Amino acid sequence: MFLLACAAVNPMRAQNSGAPAVPPDSTLYTTYTGSGTNVNWTVCGSTSQSEGCYASGSIGPFVGVGAMLEGNASVNGSVVTRAIYVVDSGSSNVTLYIYKKVDTISASFDTVTVTLAHTVALPLTGGSTATCFMAANRGFLFIGTDQTSFAVEVNKHTLGVTNIGGFSPPINVTSITSDAYGYVTVTQAGAFTVLGPDGFGREDGGGTDFMLGSTQAVSGSTLLGAAAQPTPRPLVVRPKARQ
Repeated sequence: MFLLACAAVNPMRAQNSGAPAVPPDSTLYTTYTGSGTNVNWTVCGSTSQSEGCYASGSIGPFVGVGAMLEGNASVNGSVVTRAIYVVDSGSSNVTLYIYKKVDTISASFDTVTVTLAHTVALPLTGGSTATCFMAANRGFLFIGTDQTSFAVEVNKHTLGVTNIGGFSPPINVTSITSDAYGYVTVTQAGAFTVLGPDGFGREDGGGTDFMLGSTQAVSGSTLLGAAAQPTPRPLVVRPKARQ
């Protein structure tokens, strides 16, 4: 009986060994504050032997921060690297700043560096009254402003920039939203474009469709209301082309 019980337990151990490793910064967090021209960051939380706030700094200056986003983490042992994406849309010329944030974590401390890695000029129109939008998936950033009749797709690896979502007559961007699987919707004033995780378009057409993620709500006052009356779309299913 004892031998049978051991045999039953061993397979369970084998299954647990395949569980994903916990990232070394899973008990740490970064908060941001500041103005439209300078942004302060602070890293707090805990390590296995300490707790508190470990590092702080600032990025900038900018003309006017329109949107910010953190990138996916890359883990190498106790070192966690991620990007901080900042869109400066405060002037007529819109610029994407990409910072490299590195957390080196020990049992008692987190040493943090944030440095400017890349600057990308975007073919968008900004300004002091411009509203900026940004969403992302693993491979791409999707950025727009309400002063421009198209959005742009930025390849995270090559930093190549592609225009997306242009309609005739021109209509300005009103939101950019994404879901948990990496699909992104660029919504314009009466039209929308859906892009896939690979950055390629999936559909476009009339309407004010948007997407929902699983961690942060979108503003109903912005995306729903009298100006965005629902327009039923025909549901069509067709066979895929053979590969």
